[in-house]
Amino acid sequence: MASSLDYVQYVASQLAGAGVITYKKLFGEYGLWCGGKFFGTVEENQFYVKITEAGHRMLPDAKPTAPHGGRPGMYLVEDLDDAGFLTELVIVTCEALPEPKTGKREGKKALTSQVSKNKT
Repeated sequence: MASSLDYVQYVASQLAGAGVITYKKLFGEYGLWCGGKFFGTVEENQFYVKITEAGHRMLPDAKPTAPHGGRPGMYLVEDLDDAGFLTELVIVTCEALPEPKTGKREGKKALTSQVSKNKT
């Protein structure tokens, strides 16, 4: 079952105190960004946040999970009623994450060029 847009918008509104929250479709569900940093997802109408040490201190009982399969790398955030707590969670999580890469991906461009050269 895919997440509803209404639910994603509700989650984003609860997190808005952390900064500019954006979301977009990502593999049939939704990815969440704050100030350009990817920090979480909404999958099957559930909110997940990336695991960081700071986030673990705020969610000490949360178990690592893999909402879309693979290696566990997210925590399920079940209580969405406390916007202040959620704001702080997103802030400390994003502070712990690396800055997003800027500019075009040179590696991808080079690979595309290499593939094109092999076709002729």
